[in-house]
Amino acid sequence: MRKVMLLAALAASLAVTACNTVSGAGRDVSSAGKAVTDTAQDAKH
Repeated sequence: MRKVMLLAALAASLAVTACNTVSGAGRDVSSAGKAVTDTAQDAKH
């Protein structure tokens, strides 16, 4: 259990560091969603 918590904390810190802010994380998720939507639209045509 202790290793799981340590790995979760490490993953969370890396995610925050990569995005720098919660706002940055929101933009990252939004960008990924837009890419999926664009791909789906292209597949329909």
